[in-house]
Amino acid sequence: MSFLKNFLILFVLTFFFTSAFSQKELQVKDIEEITIVDKSDPRALEILRKVDHLFKSNSPQSLESYTYKSYEKVSLDIDEDSISAFNQVFNQNFNLFKKQKTKDSISDVSAKKIFSKSKLFLWERAQEFLYSKKYGEKVNILDNRISGLKQPIYEMIALQGNRNRIPSQIKQENRGLYRFYLTDTIEIEGRENYVIRFREVNYKKSAKKRKFSGYLYIDTETFGIKKIESIGKNENEGNITSTWTFFRNKWFLSEESVKLRMSRMMMEDEGKPEKAEQHSKKDKKSFGTYAYLNSKYFDYESPIKEDPSDFKGYSIAVKNADGKTLDLYRTEPLSERERNTYTTIDSLGKMYNIDRKARILTGLINGQVRVGSFDFDVGEIVNYNLYEGFRVGLKAKLNENFNPYFSPDYYLAYGFKDDKWKYGIGLDIKTTLDKNSFFRIEYNDDVNSSGEFYRRLWNFKMRMMNYGNNINNDKYYQYKGVSASYLNDITNGLTLVFAAKRYSEEAKFDYQFRERGAAFENFNTLFTLKYSPNSTNIMTPQGKSMIEQKYPELYFNYEQSYKIFGGDFNYTRFDALFVHNFKTRLGTTGMRFYGGLVLGEAPIWKHFTMNGLASPKRDINFNLTSYLGFATLEGGKFYNDKFIAYYFTHQLPWYFKSIGQNVSSFNVVLRGTIGDMQHPEYHDFRFKKLDHLYQEAGIEWNNFLSSYFNLGLFYRVGYYTTKNFKQNFAIQFKLKLLEF
Repeated sequence: MSFLKNFLILFVLTFFFTSAFSQKELQVKDIEEITIVDKSDPRALEILRKVDHLFKSNSPQSLESYTYKSYEKVSLDIDEDSISAFNQVFNQNFNLFKKQKTKDSISDVSAKKIFSKSKLFLWERAQEFLYSKKYGEKVNILDNRISGLKQPIYEMIALQGNRNRIPSQIKQENRGLYRFYLTDTIEIEGRENYVIRFREVNYKKSAKKRKFSGYLYIDTETFGIKKIESIGKNENEGNITSTWTFFRNKWFLSEESVKLRMSRMMMEDEGKPEKAEQHSKKDKKSFGTYAYLNSKYFDYESPIKEDPSDFKGYSIAVKNADGKTLDLYRTEPLSERERNTYTTIDSLGKMYNIDRKARILTGLINGQVRVGSFDFDVGEIVNYNLYEGFRVGLKAKLNENFNPYFSPDYYLAYGFKDDKWKYGIGLDIKTTLDKNSFFRIEYNDDVNSSGEFYRRLWNFKMRMMNYGNNINNDKYYQYKGVSASYLNDITNGLTLVFAAKRYSEEAKFDYQFRERGAAFENFNTLFTLKYSPNSTNIMTPQGKSMIEQKYPELYFNYEQSYKIFGGDFNYTRFDALFVHNFKTRLGTTGMRFYGGLVLGEAPIWKHFTMNGLASPKRDINFNLTSYLGFATLEGGKFYNDKFIAYYFTHQLPWYFKSIGQNVSSFNVVLRGTIGDMQHPEYHDFRFKKLDHLYQEAGIEWNNFLSSYFNLGLFYRVGYYTTKNFKQNFAIQFKLKLLEF
């Protein structure tokens, strides 16, 4: 049964995060050798151009307001047409299965036994969608039930499909992945529709050919999408169908149906008179296991009464999650196999404690591993920087299983190069369970890199991308003391934090500030703001969880130091980061603008290093990407008290395949920064100010050789270019999942 319990966990956490709720087309695969011209029909392309152009005006979100509901059912089962044949073979072989347990996989026998009476997995969800141009979109999870799980996984039940997103077959940038042919017009529900057949492009030749892999039905009057059908390469591989309905002169998604083959089972037909060892291949029966998704949308209303209280809180709210009200939303009763699924799989889930294992895996979304009442921070396990060398640590936080309002935490870390222990202890005190709002007190004895750009309120993905920012910076300082702070999510998109800190700080490198030494006392306050109005968030018992990061985003920090409570300084420090990402017909453009300013006298670690990732000791600069870093700039060499920087990336609207199944593309990248330092003579150590424009340009190959890495090649341009090629050139790798 070990296979079965692991399968349940992995199916829940893998399939739904990748397949069922992305409504993407079937994976690009080998297709037929086409006897017609390998070129899209210009008439079809012109229709698709109009569909793309008019998609927003045809979308429900072009209305002032609306509401509707949905009921979704996801399951894992054998082919519905094969159930009776499967049961016949299973019943004939049941005694044989018992005898073969010693030589066959027990999990294989167990899975077959479950399939004889029920599905292997079932998930139901009912949702309500509210939209207002004034207040935005609100999604209410009306109810939810997942077989095998007693407690809901909020990050999973909050996943959303592509209701308001343009299908991949229509996108301009994907035209090179398909061939389109206008073949007919047909009347559907009293409206005339163009019929466009499409096929997926591949550079390989396959033995078995299918001329077309899908159909598009486009309304001739509005150029709205009525229906999309995607068909697998092989007849029994699966299909995806999405249908829209015309309501208030807009096209609302009305139904989705997905069938994807997951694996196949082989069973011998023991009904034959021959002995088992004499059975040929034709005596064996093959049964495919499939993932099914069926979604239906209903109860459309527009316009609606726009009550601000209906839109308050986070963008996703859970009204109920125990499945007790699902009967109110089911579009048809559960079958006997489906009812048996809850009974069978729920008992297995309890037996193997699948809830706990699933929570361990889903915690990784936020960079945590959950074990009972403890949450362990993944980002603290192993790190590397030039001062500490390898740093290993353990950070544990008591979660809501310990107490819903009080959450102590503690971390302990060790640096192998500096041979020092670091630690910290803290306590969060929540003021409400409806949103993130809590007081925090903490004590720290640790080190940090000089010139660090504040990363408070960054999500785990951003912090993970920036881990290598100090890999070549050995200018670290020690800080020891206490801080108190208060965090409050004012709205779904606005978070504010106010903190007061009293630290003893000391440079851990050869440094003096104005001949006053390298150790100081610092009392300061820090105000932090994060504004992310379009991101999708949900409140869970663990706190707020970001389901989808959307742009634009703004991060802002204001630090003020005071000569009170023993403080030695009276400086002011600002830094800000603006992030945006948008699509046009010319491709996808991403940008980051960031900068900082220090007013007054402050030690060097309160200034700004310029985020260099390169090392002069290497023959070739090779590094992992950094959220704010420069691939060709030497690390720890430059410091400014004021600077601005930019990062532009543009994904070209050309998609192609090299090897394997992943689709590749190219990004062009431009990074630059400039700044100055008013009084470099205050700081007695070896450094340079960066007071001319520093730029590097590059190109990134996304999904390099069909892998899950992006390969970047960068070259320094402009004022700081040298005659030494290796100083100007750098290679970068980035995990694809880190995205922009």
